[in-house]
Amino acid sequence: MASTARKRAYFAMMGTCIVLIILAWFVVRLFSVPAAIGMSIVAAVIPPVAAITANWREDQVDRWEDQGD
Repeated sequence: MASTARKRAYFAMMGTCIVLIILAWFVVRLFSVPAAIGMSIVAAVIPPVAAITANWREDQVDRWEDQGD
């Protein structure tokens, strides 16, 4: 995945996270607290996945194997 595609994916995931949190705390909690909690849990999982996606490289090599003894 190219750098611009990774950045675009990162911002899309983080935007989704923000929208989920705002909707959960201000709208959905008025109708269903368990649904709001579920949305908040999903929103909490997105940032680590977004960071991994943003930092992933296709040509990534295992650095542990590069060290010579």
